[in-house]
Amino acid sequence: MATPATDCDETETTMGAIAEQKSFTRPDETRSFEHGIVELVTIGDSEIGRLTLQPGWRWSDHVKPIAGTELCEAPHFQYHLQGTLRIQMADGTELDAVAGDVTALPQGHDAWVVGDEPVVVVDWWGASNYAKS
Repeated sequence: MATPATDCDETETTMGAIAEQKSFTRPDETRSFEHGIVELVTIGDSEIGRLTLQPGWRWSDHVKPIAGTELCEAPHFQYHLQGTLRIQMADGTELDAVAGDVTALPQGHDAWVVGDEPVVVVDWWGASNYAKS
């Protein structure tokens, strides 16, 4: 069993040696696309993204031309803050993600906003390549 000091040392090795704090109010990078925006912060050797997708947004209509792939090939690990996001996997499986949901999405999917409320998600995995040509 590791001592607390050892646990702390292991955390510092994987996360860096300094405490950090970032805010999406001052992102390190912003990418805009039709009906949406992704704001990125780099922290703890990771890039975390907040996506805001407006009603009418659909990946295959608004990001596919940027990505140049038939489906979204970025895997995602997301926490859903607002709105309803319908996700359709390549095999046809569909799910609706709403506020409070956590989703793990493998590559090969389409997604779109359902209803009149914007969708806001925090993406811990996949946002760094989102809407990047």
